[in-house]
Amino acid sequence: MFTYKKDEFKISIKSWIPEKDYYNDRAMVVQCENLAKLPFAFHHIALSPDGHVGYGMPIGGILATENAIVPNAVGVDIGCGMCAVKTSLTEIDVDTLKRIMGIIRQIVPVGFKHHRKAQDESLMPMFKRRQGGDEYFKNNLPIVNEEWESARRQIGTLGGGNHFIEIQKGEDQYIWIMIHSGSRNLGKKVADYYNKLAVLLNQKWNSQVPKEWELAFLPIDSEEGQAYLREMQYCVDFALANRSTMIYRIMDAFKRSVIKYDNQEKVGFDEIINIAHNYACLENHFGKNVWVHRKGSTLARRGTIGIIPGSQGTNSYIVEGKGNRDSFQSCSHGAGRIMGRKKAIESLSLSGEIKKLDNQGILHAIRGKQDLDEAPGSYKPIDEVMENQKDLVKIKVKLRPLAVIKG
Repeated sequence: MFTYKKDEFKISIKSWIPEKDYYNDRAMVVQCENLAKLPFAFHHIALSPDGHVGYGMPIGGILATENAIVPNAVGVDIGCGMCAVKTSLTEIDVDTLKRIMGIIRQIVPVGFKHHRKAQDESLMPMFKRRQGGDEYFKNNLPIVNEEWESARRQIGTLGGGNHFIEIQKGEDQYIWIMIHSGSRNLGKKVADYYNKLAVLLNQKWNSQVPKEWELAFLPIDSEEGQAYLREMQYCVDFALANRSTMIYRIMDAFKRSVIKYDNQEKVGFDEIINIAHNYACLENHFGKNVWVHRKGSTLARRGTIGIIPGSQGTNSYIVEGKGNRDSFQSCSHGAGRIMGRKKAIESLSLSGEIKKLDNQGILHAIRGKQDLDEAPGSYKPIDEVMENQKDLVKIKVKLRPLAVIKG
């Protein structure tokens, strides 16, 4: 970790990207410096080792604020996160893997696809409160209320981009299931609405935060700020429900597909691990209650069990937080991109990336040139990322991919 501060900064920047690499992403550096100039920013800006440029704030950034919330510092996929579960299996053959993956493709829509029919309302957070025409949603969750029926078709769906479903083999010798997904279009609708509202209000107030920084804010004690917090939290809960719905259905696919391994007739599952990486939360740091924005960053409080995935051709990790104060008790949410999607498609070799995965025996998701945006070559080496944050987390289980479904 290295720290730097300029005269025009309100606070310093602490980066877990090594200094020799930090300045290679100039756009990310500018965003970090903008954060350090915010009048309501608290103590310092932290940047995880997977950091790279985002909208307004870098992915992998941690921003603590006093009395202000910044929608773009949470992002459009509110509540996006990871889910993992260890099975009782220690072996799984290729035919069984293919059978399971085939079932998953039937039961979990990916990309822009939604379920054809609305899913059972009981899967939705706070569904009982909405029954019977309760006015709470209309008055307190207006965007969620408008999107309710659409969201019922989205719950239990993967989405696109870097979202994935993966079956893995752990160094603990067990087979694992891992999911990366978020709040789907519901989160985007909420994020877009409140960011646009924040931009309009900041212009009205002649805010000292320049519009081009894309960091428009809402005062915490304002009606608009409170409304965003309510709807943001609903999206966090919805994203968790979305991942949980998928993981339970995939667990059922395992039960239907696995015949017999290790002299056991049935497959069992440990407790599910769930952790988000796009949200804001009131926490106490350095003696003050502040709003910690984690955008592509994961909670790593001492003892917290987290998940740090690599790319579809590299290792992932189950980790335990060390509670490092300087990172606001946070760590990376993954490997982090080393190049943008367009550049990856233009510059990476399709045959070369496929060969890397085939040589490892991975049932992967790269079929054509357009899939190169999620090829292993578009990401930072996950082992380097883990080395750069060994003061933030300790590794509990190292996992290698066996089969992957990408959004």
